[in-house]
Amino acid sequence: MATSLTDSQSTALRVHPQRGSTPLPSALIALLPTAAALVALAVHRFLPDAQLPPLTWLETVPSWQHPYPLILCTLIACSLLATTLQAAFRSLQPSIRHFSPLFAGAVAVLGAWELITVKLNWLHQPFFPGPDEVLGAMIEQRKILLESAWHSLQLLLAGYCVGVIAGIVTGVLVGWFSQFRYWAMPALKVVGPIPATALIPLVMALWKDSFLCAVALIAFAVWFPMTILTSSGIANVRQSYLDVARTLGAGRIYLIFRVAIPAAMPNIFIGLFMGLGASFLTLIVAETVGVKAGLGWYLRWQQGSMEYAKVYGALIISAAFFSTLMTMLFRVRDWVLQWQKGVIKW
Repeated sequence: MATSLTDSQSTALRVHPQRGSTPLPSALIALLPTAAALVALAVHRFLPDAQLPPLTWLETVPSWQHPYPLILCTLIACSLLATTLQAAFRSLQPSIRHFSPLFAGAVAVLGAWELITVKLNWLHQPFFPGPDEVLGAMIEQRKILLESAWHSLQLLLAGYCVGVIAGIVTGVLVGWFSQFRYWAMPALKVVGPIPATALIPLVMALWKDSFLCAVALIAFAVWFPMTILTSSGIANVRQSYLDVARTLGAGRIYLIFRVAIPAAMPNIFIGLFMGLGASFLTLIVAETVGVKAGLGWYLRWQQGSMEYAKVYGALIISAAFFSTLMTMLFRVRDWVLQWQKGVIKW
């Protein structure tokens, strides 16, 4: 007589559907980027172009020397090398199994991009160039793009550090001192939600230096989330921690810097992440207040010139730039909060 599955058994089957299935071989997974790159290369080579060719330096070099097919061929070679290495060195298999599908997905996106723009012309020039034209623009403009990224990094770090320091100081004061919180919280509720970009006329009236104006805008965007989350972390420190420290003779300074702030570090890092995201959003607009270099300045310049291949190239550089900074902050968080490993899941 057949019996129905219990609720717990049904839940287990839904949560662990892979049990009893055979995982794909490591060699097959390592070859996924190769397969995706071969398909993208076939689309690039054999399907006719429906878009008009761009009038750039790419027209002066053979098609096999264009950056897009060269990148695909390089990826095929790297994928084949990874397949060989993971057979010789078993320790590489987990990393290759993890990253190969991601690379294959990225190549599939590139192939779809070229298909719907260059090959089918569903998205038209000049607003939607193909990947080959964008990569060519990045190579052509590599010097000015690197200079713009360097200027943006200087501006971002300056504004971010000022905002973080101001936010932590304000957050500690609000979270620890009830009298300060009484007066500061109403002001925070009024001033904090104002978008930093809405303050452009004010900062331009206060400072004639465009760099200081941009730093002030970014710092304001970072200051509010840092203040709110730091004060929340300080105010919610367990009373038992403070009582034990007081019993051992700790004073106010010790309680703030050796008990309250370390206990509030998870909240502080959430504020750091939120502030970093806000600084990215504000940076591009902040570079329109008269700054003569930077990724935001470059984007506005190329958009005004209708050079959309260069606009997309700057967007790719911006994405890599911001992603790198975010990854570095994740590493710092893991190092600082390693004492909480296994207690808090990120």
